[in-house]
Amino acid sequence: MNVPNQGRLDPAGRVIMVSGANRGIGAAIAARLRQDGYHLSLGARTPDDIAIAAGDDCHHQAFDALDAASPQAWGDATAAKFGRIDGLINNAGIAAAFGFEDGDEADLDRMLEVNLKAPYRLIRAALPNLKAAGSGRIVTVTSLAGMRFKRGSPGYAMSKFAAMGLSSAARAQFWDDGIRVTAVAPGPVNTDMMPQGFTAETATQPETIADIVATVIAMPNNASVASVPINAVYEPLP
Repeated sequence: MNVPNQGRLDPAGRVIMVSGANRGIGAAIAARLRQDGYHLSLGARTPDDIAIAAGDDCHHQAFDALDAASPQAWGDATAAKFGRIDGLINNAGIAAAFGFEDGDEADLDRMLEVNLKAPYRLIRAALPNLKAAGSGRIVTVTSLAGMRFKRGSPGYAMSKFAAMGLSSAARAQFWDDGIRVTAVAPGPVNTDMMPQGFTAETATQPETIADIVATVIAMPNNASVASVPINAVYEPLP
């Protein structure tokens, strides 16, 4: 006889939106959640590149994080297809060089649009359905760069610090609605955005990030995790 796991939410029938689902961390998250039995709404600039086939339990959506209207259109399409939204994984992100003495402010604007404002807009688009669920889940894939600055682009770090603030604010604002919000903050990951000095063996694997996301969205309302920093190498964190 199958005994329900009282320490985890049942994924059956739960609908999860995943942005940037066509490659890297997003594709790994989508594959893991599909394996776990969730219904999926997968957003990407090029939805034809999404590996999981569209069907009754999987919706594909053209999603452009630089288009202010795209998040609401995706949220509306997801609710229309499934009649509910139980979770949102804000994964899509970009990086560009931008410093204090060099860099084009247009690059900073694009990072803020994609890494901060698009997740904010997606939360707004999904919020009525997340509240109705009573156990809504929001995960934003941020970065260790949003918890401390160590290397790379200061502008990227600024955008990810802002994303951490977004996650913290949403966690407080919507706690009483049963919505639990987590920031998952990896360091170097074995994707096409992996920084120099790391290899496929030394960087964290996308599938590991997917395992962590799958864990936090399945946790019950009385066991929420605010943030998950993920180190590929040792370093002190604040």
